[in-house]
Amino acid sequence: MKGFKDFLMRGNLVDLAVAFIIGGAFATVVTAFTKIVIEAIAKIGGAPNFDAWAPLGLTSVGPFLTALVAFAILAAVVYFGVVKPYELAQSTLAKPADEAPGAPTTEELLAEIRDVLKGQKV
Repeated sequence: MKGFKDFLMRGNLVDLAVAFIIGGAFATVVTAFTKIVIEAIAKIGGAPNFDAWAPLGLTSVGPFLTALVAFAILAAVVYFGVVKPYELAQSTLAKPADEAPGAPTTEELLAEIRDVLKGQKV
């Protein structure tokens, strides 16, 4: 029983569970947004979606176009709504805090140590 408890309390498992739940909720939001955008695009074209469009009698072309547009919108939402802000936050946080502006370089520090050691009498 202790091994099972350790498995459940492992940090990776808890993080994965949280990510899965948040991912499911986020997928619902993105799907709803995608549906709104597809409907807006289809309204311009005069149809609620592309499913009924069948050029040359090919009935599967319309649903494919609907899925393709939905994928492109979903990818754009994820990229511009999640990836770019995450990269921006990471680059902002990744700046080294221990380097103060105007801090001496390694060569300057070594030269200073050399000069101090030269001044000492052994």
